[in-house]
Amino acid sequence: MGRNTRKRRTPLATKAIAASAALALGGGGLIWANFYASAHESSNQTWGGNQTKASTAQVATISCPDVGQKLTNVPNRARQGVATELANLDKQITEAYNRLASTRNAQARDASFVQNAIVGPLKEKRAATIDRIRITIQRSGGSFDNALKQLASCTTRTANQTNAGGEQNGGQQQNGGQQQGGGQQQGGQQGQNGQQGNIGGQAGNGPVAADFVDITKVAPNVQGKPRRTGNASTGTFTSRCGVNANKNFNTDNVIVAPGVTNGAHHLHDYVGNQKINAFSSNNTFLQGGTSCQNRNDLSSYYWPVVRIQDGTQEFDQNRDGGGKEGNVGRILTPVQAQIKYVGSPASKVVPMPQFLRIITGDAKTTTNGLANANAHWSCTGFENKVQLTEQYPICPQGSKVVRSFAFQSCWDGQNIDSANHRTHVAFADPASGVCPNGFKAIPQLTMRLVYDIDPPTIENGQVKNAYAVDGFPEQLHKAATDHDDFINVTKNGLANKIANCINRGQNCA
Repeated sequence: MGRNTRKRRTPLATKAIAASAALALGGGGLIWANFYASAHESSNQTWGGNQTKASTAQVATISCPDVGQKLTNVPNRARQGVATELANLDKQITEAYNRLASTRNAQARDASFVQNAIVGPLKEKRAATIDRIRITIQRSGGSFDNALKQLASCTTRTANQTNAGGEQNGGQQQNGGQQQGGGQQQGGQQGQNGQQGNIGGQAGNGPVAADFVDITKVAPNVQGKPRRTGNASTGTFTSRCGVNANKNFNTDNVIVAPGVTNGAHHLHDYVGNQKINAFSSNNTFLQGGTSCQNRNDLSSYYWPVVRIQDGTQEFDQNRDGGGKEGNVGRILTPVQAQIKYVGSPASKVVPMPQFLRIITGDAKTTTNGLANANAHWSCTGFENKVQLTEQYPICPQGSKVVRSFAFQSCWDGQNIDSANHRTHVAFADPASGVCPNGFKAIPQLTMRLVYDIDPPTIENGQVKNAYAVDGFPEQLHKAATDHDDFINVTKNGLANKIANCINRGQNCA
């Protein structure tokens, strides 16, 4: 990943977080009723509206190495088979986390239960799956790094090892040239009954109070943009595609897990192309229709939904990717969704190739670390001052929550995808705006999603009116796991029109 990572700047705002944003030590599972009873609290209490509840457990989540990120050279003939096996790895982690969530009583009685009944069997399943990946690659004439077999082992983490702001794995950060802040280490705090390792939230897998920060108490951290050169491409192209008011949802991910139902394990909003699911192909993309006003824009823009954890049981409460995997609460539709392509401060741009796929951010930063994190959280009125990666903002009254994305803007000139879905694109240098050697500047896709959310409050170490993005259950709904997906599909020369508009310095729509 050397071409598209950069050293992570130290957040400026770590010391500016309010003391009231202390960690709420809560439950660590999916089935709230089960582990709530294990907290030795009154069993006649019920869900308290919009307040996250708490229970106790030593282990908060399971952390497994991300095998897919290490597979940078997979023969084309093997990619579908490898993608299916990588999806199996994700499914195995989800199943193991579900077991972790539903066996709190057994864990309390037996200190070795998690290792013997959950982590050990998970390692065996993962080892077999990684070996099938090896066979698939080698049968297609590729080479397999046997060191990947060591990625079968998983570990467990307590709550203070997963808190907002906790540095993990020496992570670096890709954030399109903006410095992030707001992290705070909350380790060492004790939960109810003096135990550690607890996660709260409506489904028991987060978020917690430490995942939120009063944005008015965060020091400004937004960095200046690179200076434009004489060859800069200064125009913009806006595509108006709506806010998914027609509720086009699914839990698939055709980029990472083609052919696998529920490959994302969380729910996506879709705008643009209207026929995107696990079984879509380049041919079906062209037949998909679009929510965009420009009918030539058949691109797919999709992102995890945001939910308010107010006790609401949504339509997917009992479905995979929804309540069965810890994604609960009332789904919010953005009040605004802006899709804009911008130019390069250092050069002209070339048109995006048809069917180019880009993923920005990382849905697994809780266990992967921040190397590929690209989350930007802010509030209206604060966007040019404060951008957060590791925490959700508590906005002042009258201000709305903003999540934004600045995609990779450099392309290798050859591939529309790569084995790990990252190395075919890269971020420009944050200081100069220049692409890495061998890469070409393309129009940079930027997205800005605005939500009308009543500000969460922190009371007695618990967060009320919590909101969070959907995610893999073991990722605990951390703000840094936010990510966005894009497939470029255009017709009638639109890709060229976008590039030409930007290169001419015009503002087009």
